[in-house]
Amino acid sequence: MPQILIVCTANICRSPVGEVLLRDRLQKRGLTDWQIQSAGTWAQIRRGASQHSVQLMNEQGFDITNHRATMIDQKHMEQSDLLLCMEAGHVEALKVEFPTHAHKVYYLSEMIGKQYSISDPYGGPLEEYQMMVGELTGIIDSGLDRIIELAQQNAQ
Repeated sequence: MPQILIVCTANICRSPVGEVLLRDRLQKRGLTDWQIQSAGTWAQIRRGASQHSVQLMNEQGFDITNHRATMIDQKHMEQSDLLLCMEAGHVEALKVEFPTHAHKVYYLSEMIGKQYSISDPYGGPLEEYQMMVGELTGIIDSGLDRIIELAQQNAQ
């Protein structure tokens, strides 16, 4: 059973959305035993997901109201078969801090053959969150085969 960790900064805007979207897509493929979690590189306060993230996921039928921000740690790195990061800074920080797990760390955008950071909408208007949700949806939907492939390779 592969384990995937979605990573952003505070674990309140992008990664909770990515977590629920990826879990949904994997379940639709029949991969119901896969473990999908999210964490942040700077999630120092265990707070809930941002209001706009909650609202937009609710509109799609997903409830993330019980989400609590979690700081990434050694245990996450050891247990995860694949870590999908939102920004270059996340990728770099995790590879430097946890070099023995660097081979499992990727930009989420790499799943569609690119390498770029996904903007953090924190503090911005609803429209910026809508753009983020659309971007994450597109990447996860288009990159799902690659995500599955990498997670399975590392889980063996």
